[in-house]
Amino acid sequence: MLDFIKQIYPDAERLLAEVGAVVVDSERNRGLREDIVRRFLAQLLTDDERARLFGLPASCRVREGTKVLMADKLQCGEFVWVGENAYLDASGGLSIGDHSTIGVGVYVWTHTSILANLLHENRPGSAHVMRRPTHIGRGCYIVGHSVINPGVSIGDGAVVLPMSCVNDDVAAGDIVAGAPARSIGKVTPEFLQRLGEELRQQRGGPA
Repeated sequence: MLDFIKQIYPDAERLLAEVGAVVVDSERNRGLREDIVRRFLAQLLTDDERARLFGLPASCRVREGTKVLMADKLQCGEFVWVGENAYLDASGGLSIGDHSTIGVGVYVWTHTSILANLLHENRPGSAHVMRRPTHIGRGCYIVGHSVINPGVSIGDGAVVLPMSCVNDDVAAGDIVAGAPARSIGKVTPEFLQRLGEELRQQRGGPA
């Protein structure tokens, strides 16, 4: 491997030595480094393989660049799709229902360090980090690059439009947008009918 790296970058040994000089061997860093290496190697997997690596059901798919913080605290349903470069923070407890989409670059949070910052206690492992469970229901469509803040509950079949910042609970079937996100509509039978008609026209006939 080193020979290959030197072939494409002749000064690789100097760079490796420079990087190695700043490595700190500690229990915390060993745990972080294992996660970093796992994410690096995960880029070689397909989306369904990557989902299995994170402990998600076999029907799920996770695209490249996604990070899952404390995957053991993530409860994920079937047929969930997670887009590129999403960040799923499950440290405070995160649940995602069946058939939901977490779009490209969506950030879902279950913890906040606001108190640690305001009290000047922003140290590794600070006791001032606050955790709140976050819930995303079944059949939700969350579009990137949106942010779901800690403690938010998003009801079944809700839609979060691009670039939204969700601070409050979203009712089932609500369509929300903006920062902060506000309801701008509902997923109704008529709404679904319009989408279905558009799909039929694209396919050139009955669905």
